[in-house]
Amino acid sequence: MNTVFETTYQVLPSVCDADGYLGIGHTFSLFMDLASAHAVDLHIGYYDFLPAGNFWLTVKTQIHFFRRPQMYTFVTLRTWPEQPQALRTDRSYEIWQNGELCASGKTEWAVINLTSGQLIPMEDVFPKGLAFDGATACDTPYARIRTKFDGVEPIGTYTIRSTDIDVGRHMNNAAYVHALLGCLSVEEREKTPITRMDVVFRAQSYEGETLELRAVPTEDGCDYQFSADGTVRFLARMWSAPGESAE
Repeated sequence: MNTVFETTYQVLPSVCDADGYLGIGHTFSLFMDLASAHAVDLHIGYYDFLPAGNFWLTVKTQIHFFRRPQMYTFVTLRTWPEQPQALRTDRSYEIWQNGELCASGKTEWAVINLTSGQLIPMEDVFPKGLAFDGATACDTPYARIRTKFDGVEPIGTYTIRSTDIDVGRHMNNAAYVHALLGCLSVEEREKTPITRMDVVFRAQSYEGETLELRAVPTEDGCDYQFSADGTVRFLARMWSAPGESAE
């Protein structure tokens, strides 16, 4: 039973942006898959939870981007669970290449019982005796993103497609990030490369719903909100470095 899960990964075209480097949105997907693979290794994965009707729930994610790996190169991926709280736990992630840290992140997770709607205590989730001795990959607190965008007109909309829906029958967590980034042009994204992104998942969204995207600039980036029917579904804050590159 390994506290730290590590694997080698090749950056192939399907996970790259228009510039030929590992995509920002794909990094969120990659970390989600990495967490899932480790959960299976620890016997706390989807099929382990299925009989009891339990399901992993993503609450927040933070990723720092230092240098994005180029297409066709190999990287080392690492993840480990941090010391859990009563009902939630953080999981750390890192991407390394040639001894250099390319990205680091963390996600706050909870486990919910789909029948009762109640969160499961973390002491009943992780295997007994699992050592939580790894330091966090990100010691920066999660961003406190504004929740009110009163008076701000939408800059775009996104209709949720069947391809956005995961096994939980709601919009996949990483699909929100892909949808948000898809509302920005290639020129916009190349002009202000993202150096950090924090996201908060507020409520579930379903196929056929139309999300409204609002944005408010900050001193060094921008806050974003996806909402539908007056309910906030997703929040994000991006930090950017104009004139610089994450490669």
